[in-house]
Amino acid sequence: MIYLDNAATTPLREEVRQAMEPYLTESFGNPSGVHRAAREARRAVDEARDELAEVLGCSPAEVVFTSGGTEADNLAVTGSALGSLARGAAKAVLCTSAVEHPAVLEPARFLGGLELPVDELGRLDLERARAVLAAVAEEVALVSVMLVNNETGVVQPLAELSELAHEACPRALVHTDAVQALRWREVASETAPADLVSYSAHKVGGPKGTGALVVRGEARQHLAPLARGGPQERRLRAGTENVAGIVGFARAARLAAEERQGTLESVAGLARRLLAGIFALCPGASLAGAGATRVPGICNVGFEGVRAEALLLLLDRAGICASGGSACASGALEPSPVLMAMGLEAGAARGHVRFSFSPANSPADVDALLAALGPALERLAS
Repeated sequence: MIYLDNAATTPLREEVRQAMEPYLTESFGNPSGVHRAAREARRAVDEARDELAEVLGCSPAEVVFTSGGTEADNLAVTGSALGSLARGAAKAVLCTSAVEHPAVLEPARFLGGLELPVDELGRLDLERARAVLAAVAEEVALVSVMLVNNETGVVQPLAELSELAHEACPRALVHTDAVQALRWREVASETAPADLVSYSAHKVGGPKGTGALVVRGEARQHLAPLARGGPQERRLRAGTENVAGIVGFARAARLAAEERQGTLESVAGLARRLLAGIFALCPGASLAGAGATRVPGICNVGFEGVRAEALLLLLDRAGICASGGSACASGALEPSPVLMAMGLEAGAARGHVRFSFSPANSPADVDALLAALGPALERLAS
């Protein structure tokens, strides 16, 4: 099997598995207890929180562990709306970019949120965003834009949006979904302008079911919890902590940060090899977000006159894993909302396939994909 769907999830790293193993077996205590077993678990959580905070560029007290990126996003979006209303606001308007992950878009839409437009490259249109925010400035509780898009790899102007939102909307928090950014970007500095930042472990070789929301400074006072019960996670997320998952998350994040430069260089070479091969095979192919600042690990390619579902099926039969977009929308026959927001017509959007890399991929993987891609395209054309 050749795995080129790393934006969906990544394999658990061996170093991470080894770090987690003691907390799946002998050190199984509940960290909220007072006895020795509980203290061992609490120490592990605290040490992991310290390590993760250093990687993420925040204080340990600002890290709130969750069950993953989706819960972190929901806590940011819905929690900010509930917190704003609890503080006496008449309305709590949520503003997100039109190309956010469903974990941000769906709760925002459920609460009647507004969507900020993007240009044809998938970048936030700051001038149009300024006009939208100005119209509802006093009512805005949250402005959210992801740092790296999960379908196209396009990097969003988070710093500029944060400045705009904080100036235009006096009560608003700024949130960024940095789930796809942790491997590719210097998140400690790039997410600093945001009040709330979401992360997930399994995108960087960590375990599924573990994530975090960074809640900076005064933002804590503006956020209401979704899971109520015990006092865990600064009373922002009740429930017994996933000790092994948290330990694994910290280890995976540290490794990703230490290896980032080498990963960027190697994966950029793979992406160039892939795109050169695709354009040679299919001159009518296109790259979503070409011309924008992008991370090299995500290549979203449109194949003219091809349905992505059919191509993905043929690639799967050849032992190659790729996707049609967000894993949270897999199986859907509708075209990608991200590509539609960028101005693509439905037919063209249905022809896009996302290839995404990790450090485990090699030039041989790319060559195998290209070898399978040529016959697959020929078959579909016939």
